[in-house]
Amino acid sequence: MDIHASTEIADLRPTFDRLRAAQQRRVPDYAQRRDDLQRLRAAFKARIDGMVAAIQADFGRRSRHEIVLSEAMTVLGEIDHMLGGLRGLMRPERRPTSWLFWPGRCEVRHQPLGLVGVMAPWNYPVNLALAPLVAAIAAGNHVFVKPSESTPHTAAWIRDLLTSVFPDDRVAVALGGPEVAAAFAALPFDHLLFTGSTAVGRKIMAAAAPNLTPVTLELGGKSPAIIAEDYPIDTAAARIATGKWFNGGQTCIAPDYILLPEAKLNAFVEALRGEVTKRFPDLATSADYTAVVNEAQYGRLRGYVDDARTRGFDVVELASIDAAQGQSERIIPPTLILGPDDEAKVMRDEIFGPILPIKTYRRLDEAIDYVNAHDRPLALYHFDLDRARTREVLERTTAGGVTVNDTLLHFGQDALPFGGVGPSGMGAYHGKQGFHLFSHAKSVFYQARWSGLSLFTPPYRGLADFLAKFLSR
Repeated sequence: MDIHASTEIADLRPTFDRLRAAQQRRVPDYAQRRDDLQRLRAAFKARIDGMVAAIQADFGRRSRHEIVLSEAMTVLGEIDHMLGGLRGLMRPERRPTSWLFWPGRCEVRHQPLGLVGVMAPWNYPVNLALAPLVAAIAAGNHVFVKPSESTPHTAAWIRDLLTSVFPDDRVAVALGGPEVAAAFAALPFDHLLFTGSTAVGRKIMAAAAPNLTPVTLELGGKSPAIIAEDYPIDTAAARIATGKWFNGGQTCIAPDYILLPEAKLNAFVEALRGEVTKRFPDLATSADYTAVVNEAQYGRLRGYVDDARTRGFDVVELASIDAAQGQSERIIPPTLILGPDDEAKVMRDEIFGPILPIKTYRRLDEAIDYVNAHDRPLALYHFDLDRARTREVLERTTAGGVTVNDTLLHFGQDALPFGGVGPSGMGAYHGKQGFHLFSHAKSVFYQARWSGLSLFTPPYRGLADFLAKFLSR
């Protein structure tokens, strides 16, 4: 597995043309799509150990259990969901026909868009490359994948997996850095899906615009967690600890900041401290606590903490590690920043790491107003046993997705669409939504042997005149 291999920019267009020409020659039928998904599933399952090793090599330290849960189980679940519903998704949908056009009939046929581009990020490099690919293959498309250059071992593993399953005119993989990514985004795809930061998402959209390429952007933002005044603090702390420090906080839907009642602050901090002590008793040796992926990300996150200290905010490290080891292995302890204002860097950017700001409120309205005063988040979490208050939060806020009384779990539901809104993204996929995202809904009207409209032809006199008056009453 050559992790240093890179696709020449000059090779992108010939590969693109080969994939498109093959798709135009023969649209994959049900049997082909099902066979593709089954072979992908078998090859993927056989290579899970290699996937774990590749991801751990890229991160330096990442929990095997978290890799299996977030990368292997989710991809296998997406494939199984598609296999279970594929025949029904491909079946034409009957639609009501206006009585004026009886006895004609209407239907919608979902046909593949053609060639789909998938640009994956580094934080969940397999899941976020293969889940869109599964949806695109199920919809009958050919696919060109660009994994992240920040996880080169995993990118090479993805290339080797896909080349072992698909012919080179059905699925191809492009490896390389930002220059390759920019050229990739500028290709005239029939649809392009990008997962990554909002800042890079803007560049992807600009690159796709000259070709009028439809884009789906799965971005991020600052996803809040609102804790109600009477919700059990220990339960909230346990579930937020899971959502925040899973993968070292490098999750686009991780809780980005907490809003909780003033009176609960100290108890919540201590409950979080207890969770961290229980889960990661020794950061120096824990195989369950994930490192920051690279030096650039590590430096960015350390800058948030340094900025908060400079501004005088309380910074609470919930565990400790020798500074030299932490720097050499890119380990940042679970860290709280208490009461930061909106000028703090940690409140201006998506954190994407193990740092958790905590803000307090006195009335629920204050928390809702704070969320609504900022960009619409990719995810929102509400911890409350009062259904009326939960309903109020759901109705008065807008977010890409919501989990109530827990974190992250809406992502794992194959039947729920996943996507952002506004600056956190556009478009959604997963399950049925993914099939439809990569399909064109073609409207078809079937005229009957006899058409009532034959009575309405020039010269418009007599019956035609009467019908015009009758229908426009």
